[in-house]
Amino acid sequence: MPHLFQDSSDKALLQACRQGNEAAWEQLVAKYERLVYAIPLNYGLSRDEAADIAQHSFILLLQNLDSLRDDERLGGWLAMVARRHSWRVLARRQREQATPDDDLATLPNQVDDSQRQQRERQERLEWVMAGLNQLDDRCRQLLLALYFESDQPTYEAIAQQFNMRVGSIGPTRARCLARLKEYLPN
Repeated sequence: MPHLFQDSSDKALLQACRQGNEAAWEQLVAKYERLVYAIPLNYGLSRDEAADIAQHSFILLLQNLDSLRDDERLGGWLAMVARRHSWRVLARRQREQATPDDDLATLPNQVDDSQRQQRERQERLEWVMAGLNQLDDRCRQLLLALYFESDQPTYEAIAQQFNMRVGSIGPTRARCLARLKEYLPN
């Protein structure tokens, strides 16, 4: 079992990563992989595209470990990388799907509405992810498993993963959601 750092703050993990500590890197990736994976999915991209974007985001992080300006804002940095790469994929897809028969008069309005809806969804997701990062690790991991896992695990699988009874998942989820709600804007 890999060594888990007592201080799992971004700053401590990034410092250990800069020193070549693989366990710190694994813990850092585990902490943010669901966030990074969820962003492209929220934009309507496929699971394969989301996996590619997540991989790209963590490669960029690895390449830029020494040049990050604020270690405590790592989640926002990763979210921005994933968001920008998602936009590139969407723009490329839109260019590839455009045909000469498109009604050019209605296309700008459709694009504006679609982009606005995507931005609103993304903003809500970012609020939720920021709130999740304020929760204790157990609540955060439980809510991520329940709502952000791509394969939507069963309660039995979640119970096994978190070493808890199936019957206690619902009440625990409710308490965690109540705590999360405290961190969300009205």
